Amino acid sequence: MGGARSESSHDLLLQDTLGIGSYNKLYSFKYLVNGFAVHTTASQVKKLKDLPGVKMVERDRRAKLMTTYTPRFLGLTADNDNDGDDDLAIKTVRGAGEEMVIGFVDSGIDPRHPSFAYHHPKLPLPSPSQRQFPGVCEAGPHFPSSSCNGKIVSARFFSAGARSIATLNTSLDFLSPFDAVGHGTHVASTAAGNAGVPVVVNGFHYGRASGMAPQARIAVYKAVYPTVGTLADVIAAMDQAIHDEVDVLVVSVGPDTPPEDTDVTFLSVFDVTMLFARRAGVFVVQAAGNLGPDPFTVVSYSPWAVGVAACRTDRTYPAFLVLGDDVDVHQFVSGVGLSAPTLGSFLLVLARDAVMPNGSFPRTPPYVDECQHPEALDPSLVQGRIVLCTFSAGFYDQTSTLAAITQTAAHLGFMGFVLVANPAYGDFIAQPIPFDAPAGIIIPKLADTQTVLRYYEQHISRDEMGHVTEFHGRASIGEGRVAKFGGRAPIVSRFSSRGPDYADAQSQSRQAADVLKPDILAPGDQVWAAWSPLSVLEPLLVGYSFALLSGTSMATPHVGGIAALIKQCHPSWNPSMIASAISTTASKYDSQGDLISAEEPDLYGVHPSTYFGFGAGLINPARALDPGLVLSSKFEDYIDFLCSLSSVDWVKVRAATGASCSRPLAHPADLNLPSVTISALRVGQPVQIQRSFTSVGSKPETYLCSVLSPNGTSVTLSPTWFRIAPMETQAIHMEFNATQALNAFSFGEIVLTGSLDHIVRLPLSIHPVLPTL
Repeated sequence: MGGARSESSHDLLLQDTLGIGSYNKLYSFKYLVNGFAVHTTASQVKKLKDLPGVKMVERDRRAKLMTTYTPRFLGLTADNDNDGDDDLAIKTVRGAGEEMVIGFVDSGIDPRHPSFAYHHPKLPLPSPSQRQFPGVCEAGPHFPSSSCNGKIVSARFFSAGARSIATLNTSLDFLSPFDAVGHGTHVASTAAGNAGVPVVVNGFHYGRASGMAPQARIAVYKAVYPTVGTLADVIAAMDQAIHDEVDVLVVSVGPDTPPEDTDVTFLSVFDVTMLFARRAGVFVVQAAGNLGPDPFTVVSYSPWAVGVAACRTDRTYPAFLVLGDDVDVHQFVSGVGLSAPTLGSFLLVLARDAVMPNGSFPRTPPYVDECQHPEALDPSLVQGRIVLCTFSAGFYDQTSTLAAITQTAAHLGFMGFVLVANPAYGDFIAQPIPFDAPAGIIIPKLADTQTVLRYYEQHISRDEMGHVTEFHGRASIGEGRVAKFGGRAPIVSRFSSRGPDYADAQSQSRQAADVLKPDILAPGDQVWAAWSPLSVLEPLLVGYSFALLSGTSMATPHVGGIAALIKQCHPSWNPSMIASAISTTASKYDSQGDLISAEEPDLYGVHPSTYFGFGAGLINPARALDPGLVLSSKFEDYIDFLCSLSSVDWVKVRAATGASCSRPLAHPADLNLPSVTISALRVGQPVQIQRSFTSVGSKPETYLCSVLSPNGTSVTLSPTWFRIAPMETQAIHMEFNATQALNAFSFGEIVLTGSLDHIVRLPLSIHPVLPTL
């Protein structure tokens, strides 16, 4: 059905069923799915559900927002000098994404940023033979029509869902593609920002930024606003992006909860939209979520979209506090910061000891301990000194901010501030944040804090009431802006959501699905990238053009940009082939040759991870461009997968996808994915599955097949070796037998080693269980 006919049919259905004036239609989804978004009452929704022609009704959900060094960390740049800058020298791709268009469903973009300038010398002018993208530039506040400059080839915004549930603030929620938040700008520049853009923050040069595919074009689909984001706007944006025929779609936003109106995560409107995107030939990459480190926290569910986990690199920004004066140094205490040093040592004052004795403010932690309110502190005691502010209740419940400390410090003339841990709350997690003035440092570990407080108490005098009469302790804050490289990396970030994947959206006790999630690991911790100076949700970053951020939102565009490089080199590959190349060439080992580790629930604890933390492993762009073999799946294969799920009603599959269950797989794990996950392999009940590999090499190659069986499982392969010519396909039959029931998943791998140095690796995640009675 055409777009206009679809919209007309939606309007007639609503008018005939609900009556004019009783609803507000937000969108007709005209391209991928035949559906619409409407704002109305619960009783009207029931009328819609009861209509014969309505196959599926789902409640709208909130949507939330889910680099100078990372190109070099991933092997995409050559650093010819030793200053830490990343002068782009893509070794594997000529043009670095040229003619590719990456779409971004996010909070918009700041078109004025140099990362998106069209005049950049390394971004060539389009020739008449080059592809002309059929985009539209929607002008509006802070976004003139000239914003679509050749680097940005299209920009749209979607706001009907947000406006239906909230009153948007016109000074923040600009009805244009402009990014007032910074998130969308950061994501877009990580994937496709221009190469060699200087990163200068507070006058300090941190290096040169580059996107993964710096010559790719950008299509913007703004769907999340500072006040609110809704899934209706996100899906409308995705619908348009696919119709526009972007090559890659980066979705660093998404639902903040599992779907409410479907029993199966794979059949939510959001996931079905991504399924149709895959059918349209678009590679979709989404954030795995920031709900880690607990299991079953991924919000990327479906095998047709690539879910990205986040990791740390080996770059850190060490900071330190020096206790003692310039002559008599007592101790160095390590911490976190990103500020210039103090020039010399200064008296050290605990905020609690500098509170105004007769002030008319409440004696709560934000006033007494946390340096949130300048009126609470005696200016004569804090001016020109280093003040110790304490992590307390306000920071614990996220009502207190570092921005408020910096404002208090500037207002009262601190020489510097130190945010220290609190025995009542223990250690806390801290990220480096650029402080302008005064100098600042965070000391998040209680043991280090106790060192500071011990020194402080030893160098003050108190009267009989406990009030400080003299301050003698001195301290200085060291340089915190110089990066240090080395150490173990990558390490899965604590916040990164973990598998296993699950299909049962409504169940309180999650049952694992036969799909590996997350799919892949990419840098997402402390990533420098472009930022919108308005920064309406983060006061500390107001006025900044770059930000150092962490999240799976930051990891996702790394994979999106690399996918564009792969598609540029291999334009005939479908999205599943690109996903396979990325997965089978990833590394599960860190820089020291050990299995990749992960940050765990115990703060600062690091333990060996599993595929449920890092997916297939850390993405390796150079190897992914030449994987040797790939696995491919079509739209019909995904339908067969859905129909093979024991928890899925075939009628619901047809209602959601329009496709019938004509040939369900014998087992869900038989879907031709670049991994094998079996959530319940029963003892005495072997499972036979198959994987089909297509050669994408330029010469015939012989492969040897080997397997590292998971604990409690035996695996046999047939054949154990094969010779394959370019574009030929080879099937490998696999039989899995549970030899011992275990109370958790165990992990192994199948490795195909080619005679021309190609190595193809498939992760195995198997849970052997007792047979059913």
